[in-house]
Amino acid sequence: MADNDKPVSGYHLIAPRYWPTWLAFGLARLVILPPYRLQLAVGRVLGRLYQRFTGYRRSIVRTNLEICFPELDNEARRRLEDRFFESLGMSLIETATGLWRRDAYFENLGTLKGLEHIETARRQGKGVLLLSGHFGSLDFAGRILMRHYPSCFTYRELRNELSDRIVKKAREKNCRILIHRYDLRTFIDALKSGEVVWYAPDQSQGIKRGVFAPFFGIPASTLKATTRLARMTGAAVLPFDIRRLPDARGYALEIRPALENFPGENEVEDATRFNTLLEAQIRDHPEQYLWIHRRFKVLPSGESKLYPPEPRRRKK
Repeated sequence: MADNDKPVSGYHLIAPRYWPTWLAFGLARLVILPPYRLQLAVGRVLGRLYQRFTGYRRSIVRTNLEICFPELDNEARRRLEDRFFESLGMSLIETATGLWRRDAYFENLGTLKGLEHIETARRQGKGVLLLSGHFGSLDFAGRILMRHYPSCFTYRELRNELSDRIVKKAREKNCRILIHRYDLRTFIDALKSGEVVWYAPDQSQGIKRGVFAPFFGIPASTLKATTRLARMTGAAVLPFDIRRLPDARGYALEIRPALENFPGENEVEDATRFNTLLEAQIRDHPEQYLWIHRRFKVLPSGESKLYPPEPRRRKK
């Protein structure tokens, strides 16, 4: 059956191969019920278990940390790796919380600075592109943002159809408009109509969609859509920082002033500017960045591959 011929009824999603997914989401709905501090403690344990049993993903994290933090010795990088996996485990709990807890739950768990920069752009008749990176607390931070300002979010589909349906349905309830990462028309329409769109263009998506710009001193394929969107819509581009505070004290979100002279003369200049901003955020709280992604999987022609081969996926 071709992808565009998938059943629409949903009855196929009760097949035995989806039972583990149903079980996982059922457990996720339960694990978000305890107090916030206990949730994070459970998340840290889950993260360390995942670290222990996922050799391939662990190798990706180690490679990324070696590339980006050559100034650290092996022991320091290993401690950072441990903190990352604990953060990753917490982010799983935060994602479930962001998807399904009621609005009142987020009232005292985060602060947001810089709303005046959105207001300035809106008074000028501009849409707003909130420019961020893939940090672990995205869904949780999104709920905090929505308490202060109605915003649109972007998404990418998940490989597991059941997971994709469940997560997409929950996210659609928690934002103004949910925009697919490749749906340029909806993106443009939202920005031209003055919407606030949260956008994280920091994952490698091939040569055609990106340009090479330095990231931690390494040429990294960086999406050029940021330049294109800003140029086509006249939207204000505002850096957006997300940080989980220590000791279960919640989250600090900050919207910074609009980038001046953006877009610049070319896409490489703009990508370099974004990567520089993102690198500064990462260095402030490195364990919270999504190091499990193969950020440097696309390299300039002729350079060696940095990551080990990906294990073959089992055919369905």
